[in-house]
Amino acid sequence: MRFHLIDRIEAIRSGQSLSARKLTSRSETFWQPGPDGPEMPSYLILEALCQAGTWLVLESTGRRRRAALLSVGSVEVCATVHPGAVLTVDVTTTGIGTDTAVVSGTVHSDGRLVLRATDVMCALIDADTLEAADGTAVMGDLLSATVVAA
Repeated sequence: MRFHLIDRIEAIRSGQSLSARKLTSRSETFWQPGPDGPEMPSYLILEALCQAGTWLVLESTGRRRRAALLSVGSVEVCATVHPGAVLTVDVTTTGIGTDTAVVSGTVHSDGRLVLRATDVMCALIDADTLEAADGTAVMGDLLSATVVAA
């Protein structure tokens, strides 16, 4: 399983927070018609936030555990995203346990809030259940080539 909605991990504080980016492109196949032109579906913006949360869990557990979505407490969609937008995804966790994790976060584009999600509850599963460890390592290394760790 690859995480296609995150292009780069910008910064990570293990067990606490992660910032990531997604550069949208007109060539992506997910665009839907909107009143001001093509729009990224809000459920995919939420998916980008959830993927950032998964990387936070994965990196915070030494790439041993992966988050599988259980529920989302609340989602607020605040703006639309059009081709060429750069999404900045910031997630924090209130806790990563042995069986579950809870993350919340925001997605911004051009300085404006696009989406906010709170209390995203995840079950933690062995990371190699979904993908071989070497594949996860390659993707993680590519995404975090210039990560600022705190």
